[in-house]
Amino acid sequence: MAHVLVTGGTGFLGSHTIAQLLTAGHTVTTTVRSLARRPDVERMLTVAGAPHTDGVSYLEADLTSDRGWDRAMAEADYVLHMASPFPGTRPAHEDEVIVPAREGTLRVLRAARDAGVKRTVLTSSFAAVGYGHERTGRTFDESDWTRTDGPGVSAYIKSKAVAERAAWDFVANERDGLELTVVNPVGIFGPVLGPDYSASIRIIHAMMTGGMRAAPPIWTNTVDVRDAADLHLRAMTAPQAAGQRYLALAGEPISFHQIATAVRARVGEAAAKAPTGSAPAWLLRLLATVSPALRETVPQLGVVRRASNAKARKELDWSPRSNEDAVVATAESLVRLGLLNG
Repeated sequence: MAHVLVTGGTGFLGSHTIAQLLTAGHTVTTTVRSLARRPDVERMLTVAGAPHTDGVSYLEADLTSDRGWDRAMAEADYVLHMASPFPGTRPAHEDEVIVPAREGTLRVLRAARDAGVKRTVLTSSFAAVGYGHERTGRTFDESDWTRTDGPGVSAYIKSKAVAERAAWDFVANERDGLELTVVNPVGIFGPVLGPDYSASIRIIHAMMTGGMRAAPPIWTNTVDVRDAADLHLRAMTAPQAAGQRYLALAGEPISFHQIATAVRARVGEAAAKAPTGSAPAWLLRLLATVSPALRETVPQLGVVRRASNAKARKELDWSPRSNEDAVVATAESLVRLGLLNG
């Protein structure tokens, strides 16, 4: 068994990944921006049913500073770099997101190199793969890259592409065998472990609480958080994964209307407020002229981005849950943890 450093243990994916690492018998160190967040991680690991949670080490480290990273890497065989800035609001300038993402990634890679870590697995995103292209019916795969100067590319999307490119460039310039593998998840759904959840989960929350009265004509790709965590563990140790990218997604895109329908059908009364109808794109475009929140969604209206998970299935024997199972697991966990009133 190995000692694994997980950056961003307070995150949705990070906490699930730590739980799976513990279940597999690994020892774990996780970095948090403040040790005051340690109880939050411990509670999430308890909800996840992870064993040996008292054996997790917690260290304070921030992606914007060199302080603490040498200590965090000291015993690590592998690094799963999952921490990344995600703006709660639209930044005044894109560099507020792009620079921390790029520099934080390079900071972790430098520390991993200096500590002699066997392999770093970077959590990138489909945002680094399938955006900025003109509408196309083709299916994206690991050979594709987002066009950062293309249409509809937000600062966050650009930050993921820039940070991943910087990581590959860094490794290409090294001569000491530093190994990098990248996982590119799509929208991450699945069972939440506490009230601090991702933007994807807020879609389900809005549907179930009546905040989304009609489903917009938006399609998304999904992956269950448990499957995304599993893919990271496979990418961490598989010899053939060195130097590779892997898309993490369940399958075909699913529309918001299909998500609402699946949740209503399988969750029952708790999902009674989920929308049954769809909002026309023209109306949303009109409303977006006076609503900054809706303005962010306009470039995604009616856009269907298909992608392939064939590489991860073939090379790493990965078998993800379906779209429906992922979104229903999200809804069920929100009910189970009493989070629909928050």
